[in-house]
Amino acid sequence: MTPRTVLNRSLLALAGLVLLGGGLLVLFAGLDVYRRHDLVPPVGWPLTTPHDVLLGSADRARWSGQGWWWWPAVIAALTLVALLALWWLLAQLHRRHPGALPVGGTPPQEGVELRDHALSDAIAAEAGALPGVEHATVHITGRPAHPRTHITLALTPQGAPGAALDAVYEGPLRTARRSTGSPGTAHMHTDVRLQVAHDKPHRAQ
Repeated sequence: MTPRTVLNRSLLALAGLVLLGGGLLVLFAGLDVYRRHDLVPPVGWPLTTPHDVLLGSADRARWSGQGWWWWPAVIAALTLVALLALWWLLAQLHRRHPGALPVGGTPPQEGVELRDHALSDAIAAEAGALPGVEHATVHITGRPAHPRTHITLALTPQGAPGAALDAVYEGPLRTARRSTGSPGTAHMHTDVRLQVAHDKPHRAQ
């Protein structure tokens, strides 16, 4: 599970708990649950009867007495929270990763999918084992129907760039296309970035 997934699920859980608590608070007050079932709410508990309001006249007068800046500050804070929530929602809709890639021909096999992280790890492992390659990192972006592969190869000082590119195309990429068999991976656009791995300095004694 990636840090972004953990953050998204944590935010969703927190927002769900807040909305659930607020909804139950309003529901209990609207249905007059406390009086009907002889329940005693905690001291200072808001919205205990159908006639209660969240912010009464006395409370509004007290908060207004804080100064002219109070209500503009509250409105600005709520606006900021709403904009952040909208930004987060749009970020979820605009996914940077395909998530799952279909497996099979045209149409793909129903219910059979391959996670993009699993495919990128497999490509990276095979590419990192090629001659002249120190290690490789792979990221898959785009949509499931049009994935895009970004490969970074760290070559050894003796590695040849041309030979490494040919080996990646004929090895890991061909294996990925053949193993998935989907139209998206068959025409998957690939960006390869080459760099030379630097040897760690050795201490002389």
